[in-house]
Amino acid sequence: MTVTTTGRVRLARPQDRIAPPPPPRRWWRDLAGSAAILSVVAVVALWLAGGGVRDLGSGEPATTLGRLTGLVASDLLLLQVLLMARIPAVERAYGQDLLARRHRVLGFLSFWLMLAHVVLITVGYAQSEPASVPGEAWSLVVTYPGMLLAAAGTLLLILVVVLSVRAARRRQRYETWHLLHLYAYLGVGLALPHQLWTGADFTASPMARGYWWGLYGATLAAVLAFRVALPLWRSAHHRLRVDTVVAEAPGVVSVYLRGHRLDRLPVRAGQFFLWRFLDGPGWSRAHPYTLSAAPGRDLLRITVKELGDGSARVRHLRPGTRVLIEGPYGALTADRSTGRRPLLIAAGVGITTMRALLDDLGPAGTGATLLYRIRTRTEAVFRAELDDLGRRYGVHVVYLEGSRPRHGSWLPAHFSRGDDTAALRWLVPDVAEREAYLCGPPPWITAVRTSLRAAGVPDDLIHAEEFAW
Repeated sequence: MTVTTTGRVRLARPQDRIAPPPPPRRWWRDLAGSAAILSVVAVVALWLAGGGVRDLGSGEPATTLGRLTGLVASDLLLLQVLLMARIPAVERAYGQDLLARRHRVLGFLSFWLMLAHVVLITVGYAQSEPASVPGEAWSLVVTYPGMLLAAAGTLLLILVVVLSVRAARRRQRYETWHLLHLYAYLGVGLALPHQLWTGADFTASPMARGYWWGLYGATLAAVLAFRVALPLWRSAHHRLRVDTVVAEAPGVVSVYLRGHRLDRLPVRAGQFFLWRFLDGPGWSRAHPYTLSAAPGRDLLRITVKELGDGSARVRHLRPGTRVLIEGPYGALTADRSTGRRPLLIAAGVGITTMRALLDDLGPAGTGATLLYRIRTRTEAVFRAELDDLGRRYGVHVVYLEGSRPRHGSWLPAHFSRGDDTAALRWLVPDVAEREAYLCGPPPWITAVRTSLRAAGVPDDLIHAEEFAW
């Protein structure tokens, strides 16, 4: 055991904290969104230029529509990969949770379009032969170049989609889901090349070939650069190692990490990294943990609750253990502040993000209120630090302690009495004049949002980071 409750490492003092990187350029968000929409427009335009409308009336509408659904599905598959390529400017502009939600939507949309493509092409070819649909399907797979690979890729994508359905995800550990989800990259890699070899929309037009090869190349380059090269370079340059593991509460520990030239790490309080601790078998599986204090020039801190195999291992980390990092990610930072007095609302381990945010807000957070949802007072993390922030910056901390109510309230059973909005106004009388930051489980955040909106807080002043996968 390496956990200690004594000899706590001193956090970075304000003068020792690293200067935050410049805020993300707002036009990056508009540019990235516009580029995604234009890519779909370009695909449809290339289909039209290749005689798509003309072919609809040529007696082979199924084949023609099959070409269109396949093209759009291919484009959305590549956009889906780009959303998770961790492109820094895009990630900081949108935030990882929003990108993940859009990735999920595009994933299901591209999946159904891909199935439509398979069915329509098979039916169209069977009509032109003529042949039976099952016989034509077999002939396509075994005789056309690249189709066997495409069939294997399609089966992998079906597997990933089925396991991504909410009901299936609830039955999986994070580690299992993450490993299986990586097969989506293999599925995309196997499913798409057949279009370059046999697709009429790829081989007939130099412009189409240039577009698709360019999109494939850009996607591959983004994945290699931002998912592989950049994390390896940052890990090698900053040389992070475990310094101390400290018990914070039952089942919760903080890990203090020291590294080289952390002032050059473009991270802000409130962001998270994907961590790989080189402590033995299983090190290759990354785990997302948020910084629980403002980053220092040579010191970082994360705080982890035991929720699975990976998080349970953190308690046993030994000083000196090397660490690989990927990130930083997340957009729940002080960059979002508009100058209003902050209202921070956290549930459980979501306090880690709020604790770091309070460091970064500093004097700007004067008059901040923190609502901290816990079941029992023994579960409260950072109580001494929160008391200190109260003395220094006047942070008002309210511990929302109690059991979960039956009607789905985000408050303890004895607080809301069925009216969360009234309870929120009682807890924070000037709530409508504040800016809210939320961190916790998605259903809980949804309930908090509803109360904030009903209490008069505009949507653009409610900032959230959801713990979901």
